[in-house]
Amino acid sequence: MAHNLELDQTGQASMFYTGEVPWHQLGRKLNKPATAGEAMQAARLDYTVVKRPLKAIINGRQHADVPNAFATVRMDTNQVLGVVGSRYEPVQNKDAFNFFDPLVDRDEAIYHTAGVLGRGEKIWLLAKLPDYIRVGKKGDPIEKYVLLYNSHDGSSHIRVKMTPIRVVCNNTLTCALQRSEAEVRIKHTASATEKLQEAHKILELYNGLYQQLDYIFNRMSLRKVTCQQLLEYVKALIPDNPEAESNTRTENTRSHIIRLHDDTAEAAMHKGTLFGAYNAVTELVDHYGQSNPSKQLKSMWFGGSGEQLKRRAYELAESML
Repeated sequence: MAHNLELDQTGQASMFYTGEVPWHQLGRKLNKPATAGEAMQAARLDYTVVKRPLKAIINGRQHADVPNAFATVRMDTNQVLGVVGSRYEPVQNKDAFNFFDPLVDRDEAIYHTAGVLGRGEKIWLLAKLPDYIRVGKKGDPIEKYVLLYNSHDGSSHIRVKMTPIRVVCNNTLTCALQRSEAEVRIKHTASATEKLQEAHKILELYNGLYQQLDYIFNRMSLRKVTCQQLLEYVKALIPDNPEAESNTRTENTRSHIIRLHDDTAEAAMHKGTLFGAYNAVTELVDHYGQSNPSKQLKSMWFGGSGEQLKRRAYELAESML
């Protein structure tokens, strides 16, 4: 199950999508923008999670509660999703959808895809904002999304972030705009639901951030780079490791980025530009960065090595402007 989506006994995945069929050919397609209720039902996210005390069983006998330790339990399946501390409070999936309701109600966003990972310990929701960023003279379209990610096992904050995605090759151009509002992180505490309800105001700022990103991407598309400058960019992004016995892997990664910039059909319209160089890095991460696809989502979106590399690539390209 390389995709890591939850599957039922019939092989149906707990996920919905609009538009093109995902690479794993799974999930339920909705042909129109979904309401929160429709989206939750289609993605099978309509379950609740509760916190239960952990009890020690020694020699077959149940002893007292384990201090400061609780299990998060999915109520429809009675599966234990994780072990958390006393301050942790579950944030229900319906509250995650409520986060987007003000925008969806005003037709400023639509529910695009959502799903359940593992046994239900992690969920995501992707909402599409209207219009596009159009880069370069040919107007390479980049769609504007807001991503919400939540865990029920104590492994992550609730995270909400902007995620531009190129239509041409479906790679996520995770960027590092140095603004606190570019990503929202909320701890699983008693006030988390209240903070989540208030945080929707931050989404209204995302259109301004996307306007800034539009300006920066188009400046990158106008900035020509020579073969030598491209090589210097890649070397600065992926420097030699002085402690390694061999830099073969480093050289191979650099060469792969340059090939993606020079040879792929998707790169043709931006070849020889700073945006083309940056986009080659994002394509490497999203399509070649993980041999195990189950780790791809984290690498692309949630602070894995792939997202970190894309952020460095963005910062380096912006500094070259």
